[in-house]
Amino acid sequence: MNQFARTIGERIRHYRLLKGWTQEQLAEVLDSQGTYVGRVERGEQNLQLQTLEKIADALHISVYTLFTQQEPLDFYQQDEWIWKIILLLKEQERAFRVLHEMFR
Repeated sequence: MNQFARTIGERIRHYRLLKGWTQEQLAEVLDSQGTYVGRVERGEQNLQLQTLEKIADALHISVYTLFTQQEPLDFYQQDEWIWKIILLLKEQERAFRVLHEMFR
């Protein structure tokens, strides 16, 4: 298994979970199947740049974000209330960015 593909897959999973989506929900946006997303997240599926861009767009992140080191939030997922607060703040951040762009 390719370590690079596995790392990208782990980051895709990380951002999918931050969004609160299942593999099937992401697959639906990609016009694919949940099994495909599972293979991507495990690093078993090589991705074309076009597919990577589509995934990043669906997750509301840049492709660059998938290639940069991000601080893992696994620790916070252990506490349900903290995790819910993090997800709520992420949604508010996205809403703020949209409003900011609209009124800029």
